[in-house]
Amino acid sequence: VQLQASGGGSVQPGGSLRLSCAASRLRLNYYTIGWFRQAPGREREWVSYLSDSNTLYSDSVKGRFAVSRDNAKNAINLQMNSLKPDDTAIYYCAAAPGNPLTYDGFNYTPDPDGFTFWGQGTQVTVSS
Repeated sequence: VQLQASGGGSVQPGGSLRLSCAASRLRLNYYTIGWFRQAPGREREWVSYLSDSNTLYSDSVKGRFAVSRDNAKNAINLQMNSLKPDDTAIYYCAAAPGNPLTYDGFNYTPDPDGFTFWGQGTQVTVSS
């Protein structure tokens, strides 16, 4: 099984990119899909979470990013608008057979350890 994230690139602040996560030997519509990112010197953070029952976004991207399924292409898209320099990172998609969420009493947060399959990442750079 292989996940492949694509669509990264370099844009100016305020610009847009659309990332795509495709899979071989895995029907993505049967899986929960998470997008995560990691910037140099920073810990990995979650970006979005898409399951049959939940669509979640981290506070840092809420209102700017939108995740969607393209079942015809067996892909998951992440539309990123109003990009900021802080969005610069390597973006990874991941797939989970269940619903790997943790609840701290206030918010649900995707649990990276619950994602079985990971793509190799695509670089997003936002700078002027």
